[in-house]
Amino acid sequence: MKVVVTTLNAKYIHTCLALRYLKSFTEPEFPVTIKEYTIKDPAMSIAMDLYREAPDVVGFSCYIWNIEETIPVLHILKKVKPDVKIVLGGPEVTYDVEHWFRRIPELDFIVYGEGEETFKELLEELAGEGKFRDVPGLAHRGEDGEVIINPPRPKLDLHRIPTPYRFPEDRSHLSRRIVYMETSRGCPFRCQFCLSSIENGVRYFDLDRIKEDILYLIQNGAKTIKFVDRTFNIHRTYAMELFRFLIDHHGGCVFQFEITADILRPEIVRFLNENAPPGIFRFEIGVQSTNPLTNELIQRRQNFDKLARTVSNLRDGGKIVQHLDLIAGLPEEDYASFKKTFNDVFALEPEELQLGFLKLLRGTGLRREAEKHGYVYVDRAPYEVFSSRVLSFDDMIRIKRAEDILEKYWNSHHLDETVRFLTRHEFETPFDFFQSFGDYWEERGWKRIGHQLEDLFLRLRQFLRDRGTPHLPVIEGLMKYDYLTHFKHRPRSVWWEGMEKEERHTLLRRLAAEPATVSADFAALRLSEQELSKHCRVEVLPFDFAHYRKTGSLRREPSCLIVHYNPAEGKGRAFAVPMAQLGVHFPLTAT
Repeated sequence: MKVVVTTLNAKYIHTCLALRYLKSFTEPEFPVTIKEYTIKDPAMSIAMDLYREAPDVVGFSCYIWNIEETIPVLHILKKVKPDVKIVLGGPEVTYDVEHWFRRIPELDFIVYGEGEETFKELLEELAGEGKFRDVPGLAHRGEDGEVIINPPRPKLDLHRIPTPYRFPEDRSHLSRRIVYMETSRGCPFRCQFCLSSIENGVRYFDLDRIKEDILYLIQNGAKTIKFVDRTFNIHRTYAMELFRFLIDHHGGCVFQFEITADILRPEIVRFLNENAPPGIFRFEIGVQSTNPLTNELIQRRQNFDKLARTVSNLRDGGKIVQHLDLIAGLPEEDYASFKKTFNDVFALEPEELQLGFLKLLRGTGLRREAEKHGYVYVDRAPYEVFSSRVLSFDDMIRIKRAEDILEKYWNSHHLDETVRFLTRHEFETPFDFFQSFGDYWEERGWKRIGHQLEDLFLRLRQFLRDRGTPHLPVIEGLMKYDYLTHFKHRPRSVWWEGMEKEERHTLLRRLAAEPATVSADFAALRLSEQELSKHCRVEVLPFDFAHYRKTGSLRREPSCLIVHYNPAEGKGRAFAVPMAQLGVHFPLTAT
């Protein structure tokens, strides 16, 4: 019996841990072939590739991001190979089982809940007597076509699952794709928008085996390991033990975790700030809302003061990259409330802030209470909310515009210094900047036009000029800094009018003659005037840039910005010195 398990990942770099669990649990009794595709691959191409495997059984792992792309594949496959058994599993089909049998006539079986043991027993029955009613956690069609849903299966003893991380065929891909790893299953929280709220209790894999698997992955080239535990730090000693182990054995690999920040102990924060190598840990922290009523309605226990303190301490430590999440559309979170939530969280200035939109997942409490909250939402996956009793579709559209600018101008890290200045000094709140710029972007029709890096700067400058923004020369100076330090090599052209040729030569001669006037680090580069011209970009800014970077306050004294490019060091390295300190005086060229 030829068995294939497959899925459509969101991106090529993703891998599906569920398929590997199925393979590890069913082998060697039933050899399993893993086939992975992406949601961008044509259905016909996927179906043809699966057909070439000559399968007797094909199991699809289904999620909200791939179910609609998966259905056409199995339609084609069943038409060209009518005897193949189609099995669906995964969170998207675990709930509303009868719905999926009605919608997909070609469907033979659904494995609901944890699938390892159920899938293996299904294969045993397919190879044997076909007593499908005896398989807990299985749904199937009876002889007369009625849907039979067997009783659920008790939770699996995780120690019975062989490691899913060591298949030889995966080894060559480890350096190019994300490895997903579980150290536990279950979640102690009851957030009503999340499927994890349905599970009871938390179970753990053997810690020594997890360590051995991590070492194997690192030694075989893994570059990114993402832990998919719902709350990695719920068990403090377990989390600390793994943090210590990863710090000692990371080998340059990056590790991502879902962290509940308000329960992350201060001693763990101190340990990470003191011991973690910069950049190897990424924390994904779900905030979702800071509205107390909203959190109460979704049964989300959260102490935002503690969360903010933890995020701030980790940010100040400079070791951990933090990604914070918000959800627009939660109960009783109207436009004004969401604006406050956004500003509360943006004030923490995380490296990334994801603004998501509520999706009413099958099986969740919020989907069951959709009518109560006046939700209007998409009928098919991903079930995104259009509006609610307190948030209109117009409001949602505007928030999406703000989200677009957030992605382009904050999460991209193209204009960090500029956006910080704008959100701190030029707009009443950070959300006002992203919202007003998003509205302006829409009015200009730019959403329908592609953009290059330069366009991001030019469009921001146009927006700021049209609104009559104060301190515009200062802002344009910060934009120049952000632009120049983005590159690994000296940019051949810039989007502003540069200095006159003689002015530039005057500066270069002075910098070559007296480099220590800038700093000892700059002097250590030992750059001649010719090398400065070749490897540096020099600009005059209308304020003391070094003073601003150090204090956050503006001093209206012109300064010289020098950005040195050394490809071996990555992006350009910036230096700054007041023009008066250089002893050079000439009118600033208008931007």
